Amino acid sequence: MIRKDVIKTLIAIKQNEILFDVFDREEKLPIDSRKIVTISGVRRCGKSSMMEIVINDLVKSGVSAERILWLGFDDERLVNMHSDELNQVVESYMEMFPDIPLKDVYMFFDEIQLIKDWEFFVLRLYKNYCKNIYICGSNATMLSTELNSSLRGYPVEYRAYTLSFREYCRFNGIKVQSYLEQDIARLKNAFLKYNSESSFPEIVLTKSKSEQLKLLHGYFDTMLLKDIAEHYRISNISILRYFVKRIMENLSKPTSINSLYNDIKSQGIKISKDDLYQWANYVCNIFLFIRIPKYDRSLSKEQKSLNKYYCIDNGLRSAVLLPQSNDEGKYLENNVFLHLNRNMQVGDKITYFQGNNECDFVIQRMDVVIQLIQVCWDISEHDTLKREVKGLLEASKVTNCDNLWIINKEEEKTIIIEEKTINIVPAWKWMILIEN
Repeated sequence: MIRKDVIKTLIAIKQNEILFDVFDREEKLPIDSRKIVTISGVRRCGKSSMMEIVINDLVKSGVSAERILWLGFDDERLVNMHSDELNQVVESYMEMFPDIPLKDVYMFFDEIQLIKDWEFFVLRLYKNYCKNIYICGSNATMLSTELNSSLRGYPVEYRAYTLSFREYCRFNGIKVQSYLEQDIARLKNAFLKYNSESSFPEIVLTKSKSEQLKLLHGYFDTMLLKDIAEHYRISNISILRYFVKRIMENLSKPTSINSLYNDIKSQGIKISKDDLYQWANYVCNIFLFIRIPKYDRSLSKEQKSLNKYYCIDNGLRSAVLLPQSNDEGKYLENNVFLHLNRNMQVGDKITYFQGNNECDFVIQRMDVVIQLIQVCWDISEHDTLKREVKGLLEASKVTNCDNLWIINKEEEKTIIIEEKTINIVPAWKWMILIEN
């Protein structure tokens, strides 16, 4: 039995911390949406901080700290809590503040997925007492596919990511809107670090490289062991680890799960091909990877194509794998994809083009292709630029899209080839100044 005085202490501690010392994020959670607001995303990307930002805004607008009910279920004193004890959370709060109606309270539940059958408590709370409920967690049960089933369509989902380049600059005190040469130079240098290092908030704020590496390995092991193996009941941890690393190695390239199966099988390891296809779903379910298919007008052909897998964080990949000398281009393409994915609108879709030549990203809005993007670290060599242009032009003819871009390390110019205008822009500028 969980004692109410423990719950009251935890509520009081959090109220005492208000206002929270957090950096603002570009993605803002709604206030008074009268929906169950859920925040999903990869572990340690700042979901709890997004809730703290909401609380800061509420208090600044005149809401008293006493109207904030925050409970983190990862506290060791709540580890053995059962769903039938969850009502003690409400009872404890009402005993602390008997004059505050529950309808006027803002409730924030962090890591509530640790309590089995928590959904029924939240749903009852929402239907009968309080419309201001925010929940987040670092487990696959917080995914929209699972939440919409358990909460019956009531939640509105917000996706949290690692830091954008603009956010990375804010965390590091670097100006992003300045025409002074020294500020632009700092911005360029910051992007070189951003491209190859981690953009997890805690890692960016940790200055010791050894501590960063330790934290990143901890993130990866927790994702592997808790978010995948424990949640999906996978016992072959060593094979799972090898499988995930192989996908990481193939960053930015079409990945054949069948080829990975043959590789593992050739080592004398017994594993089902169907299991590997499921594992590929799982690594995306926890947002460790995001995958995109090959562009095709035929949906059935698109679904049969090889997917590309993009990693949620370049620094995490570097920590898990030994980085290679040619990884700058892979990391740039990965960061461009993450930037595109962060800024997607409803109805948007990202694919890649592959014909006689390749184009890295095809951006669709509903059924119309609105943008084609090539990513290349260094286009100073004539043959390299020629290859990138050929891919754009072929994709342009197939998709009927003339909004053509090449994102690279530092060059900026406009070229016209075959009566088509191609915008060439450095990645640092594209990520902070240009409407995408």
